[in-house]
Amino acid sequence: MPFTYKRSVRFQDTDAAGVVYFANILGICHEAYEESLEAAGIDLKAFFSNPAVAFPIVHANVDFLRPIFCGDKLLVNLMPQKLGGEKFEIAYEISLADVLVAKAITRHVCIDVSSRSKQELPGEIINWLEMNRRDTEEAERRKARETM
Repeated sequence: MPFTYKRSVRFQDTDAAGVVYFANILGICHEAYEESLEAAGIDLKAFFSNPAVAFPIVHANVDFLRPIFCGDKLLVNLMPQKLGGEKFEIAYEISLADVLVAKAITRHVCIDVSSRSKQELPGEIINWLEMNRRDTEEAERRKARETM
């Protein structure tokens, strides 16, 4: 199965119209990313404060398919994919009661912190990507068998 993060929408996530503020859905996606790293055994404090390497987001995209309200219980499926030696992308599917309500993508590039230049992904991220790729492929095969 793809990594799944459960999250209740809070009042602070919403705008004056009572729906999730567009930028906050990316914050929720980032929470899912952090949870998946932690579930893979990556020390978040060390990961995000590493003085040598960082993974800035260089592209983000969100599609809202239905409104999301305070109190909604979301499931965020996270599906990362390696795009090259120094970058990866994470696709997110945000669902409410088995209904897809939003989709998002974040693209990350691995950089050397001091020079700000691209560098190869470290082993722990390659392992995290590989673990999630296998889980996603297994879920897709299972879903394909169910529809036959």
